[in-house]
Amino acid sequence: MKVIIDTDPGLDDAVAILYALNEPRFDVQAITSVAGNIGITRTTDNALRLVAVSGRQIPVVQGATGPLSGTGRNEETIHGADGLGGVTLPLSPNGSLSDATGFVAKRLMAEPPGTLTILALAPMTNLAILARDHPQAFARVGHIIAMGGAIHEKGNAGPFAEYNIGADGLAASIVLGSGVPITMIPLDVTRRFRATLAELEPLRASGTPAGTTAASLIEAYFLGSARESRPLHDPCVMLMALAPELFGCDEMRLGVDLVEHPGRLVPDASRPPVQVAMRIDAVAVKRMLWDGLMRADQP
Repeated sequence: MKVIIDTDPGLDDAVAILYALNEPRFDVQAITSVAGNIGITRTTDNALRLVAVSGRQIPVVQGATGPLSGTGRNEETIHGADGLGGVTLPLSPNGSLSDATGFVAKRLMAEPPGTLTILALAPMTNLAILARDHPQAFARVGHIIAMGGAIHEKGNAGPFAEYNIGADGLAASIVLGSGVPITMIPLDVTRRFRATLAELEPLRASGTPAGTTAASLIEAYFLGSARESRPLHDPCVMLMALAPELFGCDEMRLGVDLVEHPGRLVPDASRPPVQVAMRIDAVAVKRMLWDGLMRADQP
């Protein structure tokens, strides 16, 4: 599966990226960064460092420095000032490229239509700019699988909004109205996919760079928290891409409230249908994630 990862790492983003780079069923064409959690400089550097952990040669392309609407949100209280909870990753010997949307547009035009999947772990700013500035290329996207939104669950960026949608509601509205194939994975599912500290031991014992690094990153998620478990939001995107049978989806038509409750997903019959994951086999999905992170035979 040819994929581009659009991301703002971020602890759970980092675990998702490590899994994807350690999974031979993914042909990762590039990682594109967006400001998201902690600013574009840090998210881009974190993406470079994650590629260095994997030992792969994957281009990292810097994207949007801020949202199309609003001022963005800083999530240092969750992810730490470095975005990785203080977990030190190796410096990358490579630098990043610039113009993420231009880069992705060229890749889309070079591939047969419908053959490139975008795994979206961040606010949808890059995707909205791609749709706006390169509509012919955007129309060739095979599938966008995005972590974002809340249907029945309460928000984590206000009472109704999930962070990725709330951080740039206008961008999300553009993408959800675009008509390209989209699967959304909202908090209704990701909050049911959780890890405990006790479950990290197999990752640590695996000795693989992906497994041991992921264990440290998930452990950092617990720092300053008395919670018994933490949700693994973004890895759900990668796991859905490879094993959709472990999720249950409903078709919905969704808009984004940009006024009363910014970032809230709302039913909108005028919008094209999208698939929304509402169910998950959390045990099987976790086993798949752990197995992938502990895999010794890298792509």
